[in-house]
Amino acid sequence: MFTFSYHRPASVDDALALAAAEDEAKYLAGGQTLLPTLKQRLASPSDLVDLGDIAEMSGIRVEEDRVVVGAMTPHADVAASAAVRAAIPALADLAGRIGDPAVRNRGTIGGSVANNDPSADYPAACLGLGATILTTVREIPAEAFFQGLFETALAPAEMITAVSFPVPLRAAYEKFPNPASRYAMAGVLVAVTPAGVRVAVTGASQAGVFRWTEAEAALDAAFAPEALVGLALPAEDMIADIHGSGAYRAHLAGVMARRAVARLLG
Repeated sequence: MFTFSYHRPASVDDALALAAAEDEAKYLAGGQTLLPTLKQRLASPSDLVDLGDIAEMSGIRVEEDRVVVGAMTPHADVAASAAVRAAIPALADLAGRIGDPAVRNRGTIGGSVANNDPSADYPAACLGLGATILTTVREIPAEAFFQGLFETALAPAEMITAVSFPVPLRAAYEKFPNPASRYAMAGVLVAVTPAGVRVAVTGASQAGVFRWTEAEAALDAAFAPEALVGLALPAEDMIADIHGSGAYRAHLAGVMARRAVARLLG
């Protein structure tokens, strides 16, 4: 690792002040992505601002027709939450399939969303459910938040404080995990909302998470796995690496979408 200064503030205001004082400061949430990046010397922040002691950033609450998850809430807490399971079972199911037990107990929703890894699970939940990302300065719809590979709408020093999910009529998430990392090689969240069907795909595209609008239109017309037969994502836009070609990931996305619909139909 490169040399850096370590801080562990006890409040959001203290964290913001520390981050604003240094041009190259980074927030540390669960550290499941940042720490390996530091070990590989791929990042060299001047300061790490550890958010682990800020109690107000953790926890889950249900507000009328929304579930609000604090940014420092571990994946394991979301997966185990009776409130989440009652309101949005698909969100609890998704959280319970992230990584392994060590990752689920250390990783946080805020860290995952802020990193916007193209193979992460939570971006599919945010975009598929139409979530709002709450920060220290504003509220950002998921549609505007995710802006490409590892890119988000966050400004320097801006911090995610919570993620607010509207409760859908029903939703399901299916993914094909890499057998080693458990990252999604293709993950699809299908949500039925009062405004129509939403389909979000993660793990497949070179541009990161996206809504599959053609699948949404097909499912709005006929909500059945068969409605998606014949639809194909462009292979040239998908990730191609040692784990699978673009065509393979495009195929997986279609399979996961059909499985999610089938699961919702019971």
